[in-house]
Amino acid sequence: MPSIAKPVATHPTLQRNALGLTIRDYEGSMSTLCAGCGHDSITAAVIRALWELDTQPHMVAKLSGIGCSSKTPTYFLSGAHGFNSAHGRMPAIVTGAAAANRDLLYIGVSGDGDSLSIGLGQMCHAIRRNIRMAYILENNGVYGLTKGQFSASSDIGSKSKRGEPNRMAPIDPVKLSLSLGATFIARSFSGDKEQLVPILKAAFTHRGFALVDVVSPCVTFNDHEGSTKSYKHTRKNTLRATQADWVPPQSEILAQISKSGTTAVTMHDGSVVHFSAVPKDYDPTDRRKVAAYLDEQPANAVVTGLLYIDPSAPDMHELGQSSPTPLRDLAYEKLCPGSAELERMQEEFR
Repeated sequence: MPSIAKPVATHPTLQRNALGLTIRDYEGSMSTLCAGCGHDSITAAVIRALWELDTQPHMVAKLSGIGCSSKTPTYFLSGAHGFNSAHGRMPAIVTGAAAANRDLLYIGVSGDGDSLSIGLGQMCHAIRRNIRMAYILENNGVYGLTKGQFSASSDIGSKSKRGEPNRMAPIDPVKLSLSLGATFIARSFSGDKEQLVPILKAAFTHRGFALVDVVSPCVTFNDHEGSTKSYKHTRKNTLRATQADWVPPQSEILAQISKSGTTAVTMHDGSVVHFSAVPKDYDPTDRRKVAAYLDEQPANAVVTGLLYIDPSAPDMHELGQSSPTPLRDLAYEKLCPGSAELERMQEEFR
């Protein structure tokens, strides 16, 4: 049986980032997904974004649940920490990990089944806590591992591979997140790497919960005529609300940005997300206007771009007033002060 392992050798002309790493250093195992799967395109965009950000692999934790989407972390950043959780329970694992070590970049990869069905409550509370993480939702509108049933994001009237239409209303992760108070909301298409890479870079540097909903066609069960999550339908109905680019905080780059028809949002760490507004009055910092704009769009429109951002909202650690020192670095005596201290604390509540 032939091996599908990636070769160890790298070409000497490969470009290196500020850490001296090539893009090959951000790859993982060979994909076992169907040839042409949109999820593999997302993987390529994640690899490119992390490489361009000069991310140290050991400072990343990648997590997932169950489903085709949850295989994605295996295919990028083999040098990172990783955890594959139970179905829909990835946000709880991230919450615990982030509580213990706030210094890591947490990347959660999930799907429309993993997030919008069994894991819906988990995702909602991760948004509510504003956990600092990038939540990539690989949205194909179908259960691929169990042979093509409709998922919670399937549009009314969308047809399955066998021809029957879906009659149940979908859950829109963008509108849901907007109503729950998410501080970073974006949508893109797996086939649009030019847009997806800057969005991911912005999500990875956001100080809080960053939802990136990516329409990612399933070539085996949901890429046929009548599917609203197919490549053809998505390309035909994509509507860019913003033309997004991620701009690092160098003055020579900032000086080149035109003031006409643009919106610049400064992130907490000093990095800047730059927008060319389409339409001109689109404001990604006004939650009500964003919600109204999304409601005004035709039912078949796939609105993409960085749709909403609030860089000033407190994250989970600020809300909980947790220790500025990661729990993993605290002495045992600090974490477990003993029975006498516990008794003193209980007296305060009597």
